[in-house]
Amino acid sequence: MDEKYAFALRKIALLGGMDDYIAVSSRELGEALDMSQQSASKRILELLEEKYIVRDLGARRQRIKLTQKGVEELKKVYTEYRRIFELTDHVTIHGTIVTGMGEGGYYICQRPYMDQFKDKLGFSPFEGTLNIKVDKEDIGKLEVIKGTSGHTVSGFTSDGRSFGDVIAYKAKIRNIDCAIVIPERSHYQDIIEIVCQYHLRRTLSIGDGDRVEVRVEV
Repeated sequence: MDEKYAFALRKIALLGGMDDYIAVSSRELGEALDMSQQSASKRILELLEEKYIVRDLGARRQRIKLTQKGVEELKKVYTEYRRIFELTDHVTIHGTIVTGMGEGGYYICQRPYMDQFKDKLGFSPFEGTLNIKVDKEDIGKLEVIKGTSGHTVSGFTSDGRSFGDVIAYKAKIRNIDCAIVIPERSHYQDIIEIVCQYHLRRTLSIGDGDRVEVRVEV
């Protein structure tokens, strides 16, 4: 992505244009981008052409908003900067324990998965997952984690049913070895599933609503 576009998208996002339309004139955007009104107007047209933003001209003032493509490009830039300035060998995720739908335990206990977990993580998981709702301010860190290689647990077919790949990322909770597992078909955006050789709720005496810190290797 061209850095001039990334810079403009960051400024638009900071003005509120990532979550909703914002009313901003070419002059105002030019001030934010430290360029002339004419240059800012041209930049808006370029962003529109690249489909990084959408524009509404129905009101007296133009309104613009980042598209999903624009948001995804910003996430890539965010990940790169975090790796440059903040990351060492781990990322710390904070969140709250929640009750899942029970699907994690079903998938995890499938023998082809269990065998691979033992080989790639060094332990056989307890037949269940610990679900953690990630704090809003830490959700971006998930993109950083997903940007690393992790350990691919290959999918398989059993009794005519297909099971997709799972990516596992080694982690620790209170110095207990565990791993974040992210299924290929996951629908969660702010929930992470943790596998461990122990029943973490019992071992750590934790339950729904309790706060936890997950230290993830990168």
